[in-house]
Amino acid sequence: MIEEGSKSSKATVEKRQLFMEMRAQNFDVIRLSTYRTACKLRFVQKRCNLHLVDVWNMIEAFRDNGLSTLDHNAEINVSRLETILSSIFYQLNKRLPTTHQINVEQSIGLLLNFMVATYDSEGHGKLTVFSMKSMLSTMCGGKIVDKLRYIFSQISDSSGTMVFAKFDQFLREVLKLPTAVFEGPSFGYTEHSVRTCFPQQKKILLNTFLDVMMADPPPQCLVWLPLMHRLANVENVFHPVECSYCRSESMMGFRYRCQQCHGYQLCQNCFWRGHASGPHSNQHQMKEHSSWKSPAKKLSHAISKSLGCVPIGEPPHPVFPEAAERPQDLAHPTQLKPVSNNMNDTILMSSGAPTSTKSTLESPSRLDEEHRLIARYAARLAAEASNSTQCPPTDLSFNFDANKQQRQLIAELENKNREILQEIQRLRLEHEQASQPTPEKAQQNPTLLAELRLLRHRKDELEKRMSALQESRRELMVQLEGLMRLLKAQTGGSPHSSPSHSASCTMPMPIRSTSAGSTPTHTPQDCLAGVGDDVLDAFSQGVPRNLRNDLLVAADSITNTMSSLVKELHSVDDGLEDEEVNMRNGRDKVSAPRHYGNRHSTPSF
Repeated sequence: MIEEGSKSSKATVEKRQLFMEMRAQNFDVIRLSTYRTACKLRFVQKRCNLHLVDVWNMIEAFRDNGLSTLDHNAEINVSRLETILSSIFYQLNKRLPTTHQINVEQSIGLLLNFMVATYDSEGHGKLTVFSMKSMLSTMCGGKIVDKLRYIFSQISDSSGTMVFAKFDQFLREVLKLPTAVFEGPSFGYTEHSVRTCFPQQKKILLNTFLDVMMADPPPQCLVWLPLMHRLANVENVFHPVECSYCRSESMMGFRYRCQQCHGYQLCQNCFWRGHASGPHSNQHQMKEHSSWKSPAKKLSHAISKSLGCVPIGEPPHPVFPEAAERPQDLAHPTQLKPVSNNMNDTILMSSGAPTSTKSTLESPSRLDEEHRLIARYAARLAAEASNSTQCPPTDLSFNFDANKQQRQLIAELENKNREILQEIQRLRLEHEQASQPTPEKAQQNPTLLAELRLLRHRKDELEKRMSALQESRRELMVQLEGLMRLLKAQTGGSPHSSPSHSASCTMPMPIRSTSAGSTPTHTPQDCLAGVGDDVLDAFSQGVPRNLRNDLLVAADSITNTMSSLVKELHSVDDGLEDEEVNMRNGRDKVSAPRHYGNRHSTPSF
C-alpha cells in the first residue's frame, strides 16, 4: 500500500512538472493572448523535444506503429501511447549526432503526461487515434505547409475534397492545446469555428485550404499556429537596433516599428508587455519585422520594386494538383489501395507529384528520401503486377528483351566511360611528369647557382674595366709621342743614350677584347700599335734622366694597375671554375654548364 501511494504521488508530480516549469517562465505578463499562447506552446514543444522531430518522421512513426490502418475514432490506451512515443524519440536519437543526444525517458514522460492531461481530462486512460495524430502533427517540427497538407489528407475524402465534419473534429482536437496551457477563453472551440474559417466556400480543395490557413491574417481560432512557427524562425535573429524603451543596443527575435512615431522601435519583450515611452502609445499600429535589412538594401529593394523587378504579392505556398493522389501502404508493397477516410497518412509520399513541387516534397533527412524511393518502387511493382494479368505473354517477353537490351547498352556505355576516364588519367600523369623538373635539376643548390651568377657578373665588369684601361693606356702613349717630338725640337737632335739605360725596356701587356669571356695574349708591338717611333726609341735608347724617369714612373703605374686587374680577373676565373667543379661533384653526372666564351691563360707579370 505504501509503494502504491508513492507511485501515485510520483505520477502526480510528473504530471505537474511541465506546467510548473511553464509558469516559472512568467508568460502571463504578455498582454496579447496570441503571443501568450504561441509562447506557451513553443515552450512545451521545446521542453518535450518535439521541435527536433520533423513532420515527415512523425508520419513515418504513425505508419510504423500501425496507426494508418486504424479508424480515427479508435481508442488506444496509455501504455500503447507510451510505446509509440518511445519509438519516436528513440528513432530521433539515432538521427542526432552523439554530441546532441536527448534524454529519451524524460521526453517521453513529459509528453505523455501533457497529452493525457490535454485529451484525457476525465481519466479514462484512453485517447482516440485522431486526437493523437492531430496533436503530434501540430506540435512537431517542420514546415507549416507540410503539416497542413497532412492534416488535409486526414479530413478529406477520396476525391480530394474537405469534409466539414472532419474539419470540425480537427478543430475540436487542436483547440484543446490552447486550453491545456490555460488560454481556453481566447482560443476555445465554438460551434461557429468552422464557418468562421470558411464562411462562403462550399467545396474546399487542397489549395483553397492552404490559402485560408496561411492567409494574413489566418482564421482567428488558429492565429497562434503560424505565429508559433514564426517564433521558431526568429529565435536567433539579431537586429542591430536600439530599443526605444529599454535602450538595449540590440534585439533578438521580433522587432516592432511604430507606423506613426518616426524611428520608434521596440524589442519583443517591451512590445509584448505593453511598454511605451514619450509620445508613443500602445494604441498605435506596429509593424512586426522578423529580419534586419540595412538602409542600402531597403533602398535598392524599393527601387527594384518600383521598377517592377521584384514580384509583388508572391503566393504563400506552391500550387499543388487538385486531383487526389493515390496513397501507398508500405505494409503490402505489391498492392495499391484507394484513398479512404482513415488511410491517408502516406498521401504526401505518392509518386504523382509534379516536378515543380519537388523541392517542397523533399524530406530534410536521407531516411525520408529512402522511404519515398521505396514507395515509388512499390508503386511500380504494383503497376507491373496489375498489368501482368492483362498483357499477353508476347508483350511480357518483349518488355523483358527490351529491358535486357537497355541494360546491356548501359553496361557498354559504362565500360567505355571507364576506359575514357583511365585514358584521361594516364595522359594527365604523363603531362605532369613531363612538366615537372628532373631530379638532377631539383638536386642543384640554389645558393651555389646564385653565387655563380654573381661571380660571372663580376668577371664581366672587370673585363669591361680592363678594356677601358687599355684604351686609356693607348691614349697616354700617343700623348708621350707628342712630348717626345717637343723635346726633339727643343734640343735640336735626338737624345743621347745613357750607359745605365742602354738595355731595352720591354713591357708585355695583354690587351683583352671587348667580348666577355675571351682574354687573348698580345705582344708588346701589338699593344703599342699606332705609336710613333720616337716613343719607342725613347724607351730603347737613353734619354735625359729626369724626363726618362718621369715616363718610366708613369709607365710602371699603368703596368701595376693592369697587373692588379689581371690578377683579380684571374682569381675570378679560378672561383668560377671551383664553383663549377663543386656543382658537378654535387650532381650525379649532370652535363656541364654552358661556358661564356673561350677561356685562355692570362700571362703573369
